[in-house]
Amino acid sequence: MSTTLTGTAGNAHLFPSRDPRIAQRLSRRRKRINYISKGLCIVATLIGLAFLAAILITLLWLGLPGLHLSVFTETTRPPGSNGGLLNAIVGSLIQTAIGTAIGTPIGLLVGTYLAEYARGSALGNAVRFVSDVLLSAPSILIGLFIYQVLVNPFNGFSGIAGCAALAVIVIPIVVRTTEDMLRLIPVALREAAAALGAPKWKTTVFVCYRAAIDGIATGVLLAIARVAGETAPLLFTSLGNLNWSVSLTQPMSSLPVTIYQYAGSAFDDWVQLAWVGALLITFGVLALNILARLILRPRH
Repeated sequence: MSTTLTGTAGNAHLFPSRDPRIAQRLSRRRKRINYISKGLCIVATLIGLAFLAAILITLLWLGLPGLHLSVFTETTRPPGSNGGLLNAIVGSLIQTAIGTAIGTPIGLLVGTYLAEYARGSALGNAVRFVSDVLLSAPSILIGLFIYQVLVNPFNGFSGIAGCAALAVIVIPIVVRTTEDMLRLIPVALREAAAALGAPKWKTTVFVCYRAAIDGIATGVLLAIARVAGETAPLLFTSLGNLNWSVSLTQPMSSLPVTIYQYAGSAFDDWVQLAWVGALLITFGVLALNILARLILRPRH
């Protein structure tokens, strides 16, 4: 017994937790580090929330005074004519909706392929690399690419070119989100479905998709929020239109382009409309996120 105690005391430097004094010092040190880390996290969170609150307050302060019914009923007009943003709002809704409708299924299928069928394959690694490059590519390069493919050969800007540019931006976002969400699904779920005789595609559609629906929907919402405020691709594709136009073969107006044109104007009414447009985009994306959360809540 004495030999055991002597050996333990002699090896206290090898096992500091067995020495009460060293254990107390280590405990106090860990608590200090924990408090410092927690404090830094709280400070970073408060800074982020402060910037967000400053942006929202600025939009409300400068945008609300110009938010009238005429904004939603009148089209853009020359300075001093008290115009609205009807054509820009409708153009943005059309291009965002079509771009998302084109890009989401493609991104969903590619993400499913990478997560379920191409693990470790050379083709899967190549597709993932291209998707990552496309995800980090500046949007203006995508606009230039669509300009060379759909605008320059046909000698004219068009709404369909703007939709195509937004779809290209949507695809890699949905690909990354879908792949990540499907990879988080436990293997036990797939094995249980296979044990019941379900083929691979049924396991993916009826098991994996149902389990990952919240994350995939969040990725689609992120894609919509991204393309809803894009300006550079639309400048090279749909260009913008001061008149009413819903034809996809003609130049089409959009809120981001109108905000870009009006924000730097020397006319006060145009600058006011630019702030109103920024306010509409911000709270439109916010409303879309809240609506999606409400829709997806019963699925839990």
